[in-house]
Amino acid sequence: MAEGPTRFFGLDIHKQYFVVVGVDAQREVVFGPQRVSNYQLDEWVSRVLTPQDAVALEMTTNTYLFYDTLLPHVHSVIAVHPPNVTLITGAQVKTDKKAALALAQLHAAGMLEGVWIPPHPVRDLRALIARREKMVRLSTMAKNWLHSLLHRNHLALPEKPFSPEQRSWWENLPLSATEQFLVRTDLDTLKFAQEQVEQAEECLKKASAEDERIPLLVQLPGVAMLTAITILAAIGDITRFPDAKKLVGYAGLGTRVHDSGMTHNSGRITKAGRRDLCRAMVNAANHAIEHHLHWKKEFERLEPHLGRSKAVVAIARKLLVAVWHVLSENVVDRFADPANVARSFFAHAYQVGVRNLPERQSAKAFTREQLDRLGIGQDLQEISWGAKRHKLPASKLLPPKK
Repeated sequence: MAEGPTRFFGLDIHKQYFVVVGVDAQREVVFGPQRVSNYQLDEWVSRVLTPQDAVALEMTTNTYLFYDTLLPHVHSVIAVHPPNVTLITGAQVKTDKKAALALAQLHAAGMLEGVWIPPHPVRDLRALIARREKMVRLSTMAKNWLHSLLHRNHLALPEKPFSPEQRSWWENLPLSATEQFLVRTDLDTLKFAQEQVEQAEECLKKASAEDERIPLLVQLPGVAMLTAITILAAIGDITRFPDAKKLVGYAGLGTRVHDSGMTHNSGRITKAGRRDLCRAMVNAANHAIEHHLHWKKEFERLEPHLGRSKAVVAIARKLLVAVWHVLSENVVDRFADPANVARSFFAHAYQVGVRNLPERQSAKAFTREQLDRLGIGQDLQEISWGAKRHKLPASKLLPPKK
C-alpha cells in the first residue's frame, strides 16, 4: 500500500519566477518561502523534491510545463482553478509568499480539488482550434478596417471585395499616400490571416479523419467537422463524466440552484464552464431548430414561455446530453433520420477530404461504413446531394441474397 505525502508544497507561478512554500501534515512551514527563476526549475526539482511531496499550483500560462516537469519526481501534482480558491484570490493582502503558503496549507488540509490536466494530443487540438479562432478574428478585423476606410471616403464596395482578384482595385483607389499604405497593410493582414486559417483547418481535417469519435458526433444536427472537433477538444475523454448532468455542468449550461432549508430556487445557466463547448452547442442548436424536424418542434414548444434565447440554450443543453450518450455508448441518436445522417456523413467526407479518409475511402463508401457502424439505413440505396443523387454501396448488415 502506497504511503501518503509527508510534505505539501504550494507554488505561486509567474512568467519569470515562482515562489514556493512547503508545509507538513500539521500545516507548519517546513520549507521556504523561496523565490526561484523559472529557468532553474529542473535543477530545483531534482535538488529539493522527493516522492513523498505533494504539489499544488494554480492554472496559469505555464502550468502545463510545471505539471509535466514536477509529476515524475513527486507523489502528486494538482492544478487548481483560481476562482475556486477565494481564500487566495479574494484576500485583502495578497503577496506571492501568502498565496504559496495558502495553497500549501489548503492542500495539506485536503481542501483543494484539482482540475483535469489534458494529455498532449488534447492540448494540441485545443492549441490548433485557438489559433484558428484568433486568425478568424484577425481576418474580421482587417475586413472591418477596410470597410471603415471606404465609409470615410464614401466609396462603394465592388462585388466580392475581399477576393484576391480585387487587390488591384483596392490599391488604385483615389486615396492619400497614408491611406494607400493602410490599405496595403490591411490587405496583407487579411491574406496572412486567411492563409493561417487554411493551414490550421488542414491540420484539423487530418486529426478529425483519424478520430473514430467524430462520425458519432457528425450524426447530430448542426454538428459538422469543426464543431465536432471543438467538442472533443473541450471534453477530452468522455469517461471523465459519469453522467450527462456532469457534462452539462462542465459546459456551464446547467442552471443555478439555491437549495437550503425550505427554500429551493433555480435560475439562469451558470456560464461557469468551458466557453468553447458552450458556444459550439449553441451554434449547433441554432442550426438544429432550422433544419431538424424534432428540434424545430421542440423549439416551437419552448419559445412561447421562454423566449428565443433561452429556448435555444435549452436545445443546446439537450443536444449536449445527446453528445454524452452517443460518445459514451457508441449509439445512434434517437432522433436521427437515416437519410439526413447519410447526407451529414457524405458532407463530412468532402469537408475532411477524401485523401484524409481512412484507406482513402470514397465519400460513398465512408457514408455506408458509418451508417452500418450505427446500425441504421440498411435499406437506404441512394442520397440526394444538391441536384444529384448518389448511389450508395450495399449495406453489410443486409442478409445476403439467395
